[in-house]
Amino acid sequence: MPYSLEQSMMYVKGVGPQKAELLGQELNIHTVGDFIQHIPFRYVDRSKIIKINEINPDESYVQVAGKLIRLEKIGQGPRARLMGKIQDDTGVLELVWFQGVRWLSSALKVGQIYVAYGKPTLYRQDVNMGHPEMETWESFQESKVSGIQPVYSVTEKMRAKKLDTKALAKISTEIFSVGVFIPENLPSALLHEFSLLSRCKSYQELHFPTGRDSFFQGKNRLKFEELFYVQLELLLNNQLRKKTFAGNIFDSVGTLFNSFYQHHLPFELTNAQKRVVKEIRNDMKTGKQMNRLVQGDVGSGKTIVALLSMLIAADNGFQSCMMAPTEILATQHYRGLSELLQNFPIGIALLTGSTKKSERTRIHEGILSGEIHILVGTHALIEDPVKFKSLGLAVIDEQHRFGVEQRSKLWKKAPVPPHILVMTATPIPRTLAMTLYGDLDISIIDELPVGRKPIQTIHFTDKQRIRVLEFMREQIHLGRQVYVVYPMIEESENMDLKFLMDGYEAMLRAFPRPKYQVAMVHGKMKPADKAFEMDQFVKGNCHIMVATTVIEVGVNVPNASVMVIENAERFGLSQLHQLRGRVGRGAEQSFCILMPGDKLSTDGRTRIKTMVDTTDGFKIAEVDLQLRGPGEMSGVRQSGILDLKFANLATDGEIMTQSRLAATKLIDANSLQPNADYTFVLEELKKRNKGKRDFSAVS
Repeated sequence: MPYSLEQSMMYVKGVGPQKAELLGQELNIHTVGDFIQHIPFRYVDRSKIIKINEINPDESYVQVAGKLIRLEKIGQGPRARLMGKIQDDTGVLELVWFQGVRWLSSALKVGQIYVAYGKPTLYRQDVNMGHPEMETWESFQESKVSGIQPVYSVTEKMRAKKLDTKALAKISTEIFSVGVFIPENLPSALLHEFSLLSRCKSYQELHFPTGRDSFFQGKNRLKFEELFYVQLELLLNNQLRKKTFAGNIFDSVGTLFNSFYQHHLPFELTNAQKRVVKEIRNDMKTGKQMNRLVQGDVGSGKTIVALLSMLIAADNGFQSCMMAPTEILATQHYRGLSELLQNFPIGIALLTGSTKKSERTRIHEGILSGEIHILVGTHALIEDPVKFKSLGLAVIDEQHRFGVEQRSKLWKKAPVPPHILVMTATPIPRTLAMTLYGDLDISIIDELPVGRKPIQTIHFTDKQRIRVLEFMREQIHLGRQVYVVYPMIEESENMDLKFLMDGYEAMLRAFPRPKYQVAMVHGKMKPADKAFEMDQFVKGNCHIMVATTVIEVGVNVPNASVMVIENAERFGLSQLHQLRGRVGRGAEQSFCILMPGDKLSTDGRTRIKTMVDTTDGFKIAEVDLQLRGPGEMSGVRQSGILDLKFANLATDGEIMTQSRLAATKLIDANSLQPNADYTFVLEELKKRNKGKRDFSAVS
């Protein structure tokens, strides 16, 4: 009778109560279903036995057969080791064990034929094998050890109790030999359309591959299944939100929008910007709450899109707010919007943690009365005293820096949840965006404004520092300004980095006052001091800004044409790209100079080369995803989304696309006519969520 997934491991032949308890304690494996989810982390070919004279010490693992001609225990106590020799018709191989000496010395018999499996190593010009697995020839034949064999992860405690990877392989053989009932959780139509193996066959292939092609077919089927249910939940969440949450209807594009668009735009919109504005306009007139993510590379013009959206809100009698993660960025937005709206009857205010009490009181009164139409700020916007007369649109910049709880507080600022426009200048690879933001509607601004010149990125070493300083002087004499960015504020004993204070003093020596002015900004400064220094740079009163990554996002000084990044290998690709985006914002040619340390890792070289080779943020993001993984790159590890067991968002883009297509088609088909396949997958999704979310309202 086949095993069931719910069956306790205690009742699997060869396990019993003690081993079952150990599996539960060490690997959280309690049932047969848990066990088959414990996938081997690698596989070995135990079908091939080679001759001793064919052993290559560069090979990972080899298997030989021969007579054990010597076995000798050397030393006493914990330093004891067991030496052996195995001989076939081509030569002799020395074997050595440092653990399990007492047991092995009694279990192994000189004169018997054994199969030895292990990793060959070269010691004093001779090949030997450390800690080989030994099996008598008769046992090897009887156990039918052949083909690709699984290697399971185990703990030291399990090994000590003889529950090693070999024992787990034996348990796995028992389960799949008797048979295990693994119910299918994908509709047959999907299996047929995408040529997928059955779920049962897929797990069998992952534990005991019958061939290379069938192994990958099984693995890809389980990846598809995993991503399909992730995408299905995200799409249903989006559908459910649109069905559940009403939104204010902005059906008028009036005087404010049209006047600004026709007469006050600082530059002609790109086709990408026009497309995104149209998508936003369409969202806000449906009567459903907009929840849209706007992705755009640094300098692509997201802020002007946000402003046009806020003018639509104002034309319809609603207020807007714009939340940024730092005071520097919030102040930058406030100044930029104030300048653009100086000829319009639009009240705009800035609210941050350092806003004075008297000014804060005035702002609170102004937004409650409706006198202030646009409120720009930091986390201060979500504080309880902030009450709007009619909040209709909330713009969130660099949203990955805000938690879900913080963002949701904006919803409570109005009786009808405001439309949400999320913006990010961090390009997100398509596969990651489809997973992290699969429940949002996504717009991409993939063009830069006309006239922007690509930034030239150059890699210099510390030996070329004099050339870099001379180049900085040349640019300053041309009337340009320079950023110099360091990864640290103070010296660390553990990392030989150019730290900020040392760098600041070096800049003062190389660019002495009064001929040159050097400013400094870092995260530990008081907000007022930081704002003053930044203001001096923005106004052109200083030539060089020495900073940490506090200037990574949002700082907009068109006159700054040079970005020097010290210890560039210590920054992630996304950070490097963001920092580079602080220059190239004017009409002049701009430069990014990368100054890594002398010792570059493989990943460090890849990051530097990628930055030099391309300015395309989306290409950079793809490389970053492969180097760092989705959790690190996004800055969050979202349970149930990024905790994927089979799929890899960095490499499984095609499977991701297929799974989303399948989920979309299934939902769309059901909206036209209810079907059994939809009901089937909905029940499976409920099981996976253990009743957390009810999708019965979604048709």
